Amino acid sequence: MLFLDDADAETVKDPYQILGVAKSAPDDEIKKAYRALARELHPDLHPGDKKAEERFKDVSAAYDFLSEPTRRAQYDSGEIDASGAPRRQRSSWHPGGSAGSSDWGSGSGWGSPRSGFSFGDADDILAEMLRRKERGKAQAEANRRHHIGEVRHSLTVSFEDAAIGTTKRVTLITGRTVEVKIPPGATDGQTLRLKGQGQPAGPTAAIVPDAFIDLKVEEHPFFVRRELDILLDLPVSVQEAVLGGKVTVPTVDGKVSLTIPPASNSGAVLRLKGRGIPGTNNTRGDQLVTLRVVLPEDDAEFKKLVEKWGPRHGYDPRVRAGMA
Repeated sequence: MLFLDDADAETVKDPYQILGVAKSAPDDEIKKAYRALARELHPDLHPGDKKAEERFKDVSAAYDFLSEPTRRAQYDSGEIDASGAPRRQRSSWHPGGSAGSSDWGSGSGWGSPRSGFSFGDADDILAEMLRRKERGKAQAEANRRHHIGEVRHSLTVSFEDAAIGTTKRVTLITGRTVEVKIPPGATDGQTLRLKGQGQPAGPTAAIVPDAFIDLKVEEHPFFVRRELDILLDLPVSVQEAVLGGKVTVPTVDGKVSLTIPPASNSGAVLRLKGRGIPGTNNTRGDQLVTLRVVLPEDDAEFKKLVEKWGPRHGYDPRVRAGMA
């Protein structure tokens, strides 16, 4: 394992300074700062700007570093530097000499005056050795689980693309452009994993971590998702509601024809089977169409027709509903 001197560690960029937050900043403030900078510096907004691209990489790496609680705590306490490498410990317990010495083979053994320890301190020495061993194991486990170098990207897709699936081109912070497959039925907040597409912890890193795509599904002007079903409020005219007929209805697959039965009231729900969200095992939800009768605006002839029809029939829908 490589241990860095303090002079080496100073060349590593401080993640707090990169994100412009204080060392005492809570997690939500750090996340807010990262998202603002990521939106500002994303390569899609600065094509060909190498400086902005480097800053984007630094911001993403800084957030990734601070978003892992154990690693942040180790950095704050001075145990590791901003690259994740342990700092050299300068303590007075090194056997065989003064602080920082490694004169294990000299005449100063574990119990000699030069070592600064008596045999009664063996438990302390053992405890320190075990602590370092456990810290090394924890660091190795973190590397194995690809915490170092993991980066997250945000991708916004339309309602239709999330429903039926599509492929999008995404530029990663590594500078690589990849094709990302959006699976049918993708949901808002869903995370996609790109194996081996993350930012390596260093040029000699043995592990190439993964990259992650956080999906943001745009709201649709008239579609609403409910599990695997799609809900749609469909405006219909008085004539269509009274006499029935065929109308054109939008779906995520395109426009289709829908038959409205005669005497359909506002609020009636019609089902377009298999026009919803794809599910598992070749299943698919439905599109539920709720009719909304819309009266004509400022139509004098229609108004006169209703004035003539109303008194002769005395129709009161509240009586039929049991409210009168």
